[in-house]
Amino acid sequence: MEASKVYFTNLRTNASNNLLKKLERLVTQAGISTIDFKDKFVAIKIHFGEPGNLAFIRPNYVARLVTMLRKAGAKPFLTDCATLYSGGRSNAVDHLQAATENGFNCLSAKCDVIIGDGLKGTDYRIVPIDGEYCREPKIGAAIVDADIILSMNHFKGHELTGFGGAMKNLGMGSASVGGKLELHASSKPTVDRGNCTGCKICVKYCAHHAVRLGKDKIAVIDEDKCVGCGQCIALCQFEAAVTSDWGTTELTSRKIAEYTKAVLSDKPNFHINFIMNVSPNCDCWDHNDAAIVPDLGIAASFDPVALDRACVDLVAKAPALQNSYLTDRYPGKHLEHTDKFHLIHPDAFWEIGLEHAEKIGIGTQRYELIEL
Repeated sequence: MEASKVYFTNLRTNASNNLLKKLERLVTQAGISTIDFKDKFVAIKIHFGEPGNLAFIRPNYVARLVTMLRKAGAKPFLTDCATLYSGGRSNAVDHLQAATENGFNCLSAKCDVIIGDGLKGTDYRIVPIDGEYCREPKIGAAIVDADIILSMNHFKGHELTGFGGAMKNLGMGSASVGGKLELHASSKPTVDRGNCTGCKICVKYCAHHAVRLGKDKIAVIDEDKCVGCGQCIALCQFEAAVTSDWGTTELTSRKIAEYTKAVLSDKPNFHINFIMNVSPNCDCWDHNDAAIVPDLGIAASFDPVALDRACVDLVAKAPALQNSYLTDRYPGKHLEHTDKFHLIHPDAFWEIGLEHAEKIGIGTQRYELIEL
């Protein structure tokens, strides 16, 4: 396969060329204007940041991209889906509040926010792809209904997949709650009897009639009827519907690649990675540790696989910052030109996700880095 073009700009500026102008020039040079945006619904997939985490992308960058899209006649909206775990983004009400507090609103980002999988994480579309691991990914309805997919991704470490970039933001982030359960788990939900209050909301909303209340007024899941959609986990307000059998990091990475394929599903798409504040862990935590490398720049491409690979390589070449998790863990070691994400997360193998994405035709790890 021919190498994909990945465009990159560093963060050096001057009086006539600030970072917002550099972003606009970057995406223009990368070819975003070749997409026909006229009257199209454009989903900008982004992570709004868990409340308390401050490593997320600044909304100023979003505002500049939105302005460009509106000039091209697009109807853009910002989107993300509910989290599987309980937290500040597990339902649309809390998620919208978190987005607003972090500056993703009409004033700061010049764009509305639509939570992709609805109020409780159950508004999804099945996108058949006949994958090796996921045959029918469950993707947030608003994302599936969009005409064009753009992703703006904070590039950082991740405890499950090694790093989080375009693939993680698209594949995991666009999954409904049930989809995230499929990605994470190797088993169907179970009931934590100590937490169940017998409220019957899981019974009422189970589409497959797999949940009932036992004689003791505690929910019981019929495994023969349960399809593992995760709706009970999404709806339960008492953390009684749970899963305890988590899949391996390798399996999850392959599943994320297949979900990414479902998200993009023959739609025009374009992706931007911000290699800034490269924290060791995911933005889903309610805190962010110090960056492990200096802020490097912004990269963009039509190919999310090549984009992520280029960013991994850029981080690997960079010097490690002192007083970070990385240098604390490996004091006195020379860390330039090393796989920093594997040093931080030795049990997570990021190569597997990119290899599977390449195998199923999302893109290629071969890239030409074009520096502007």
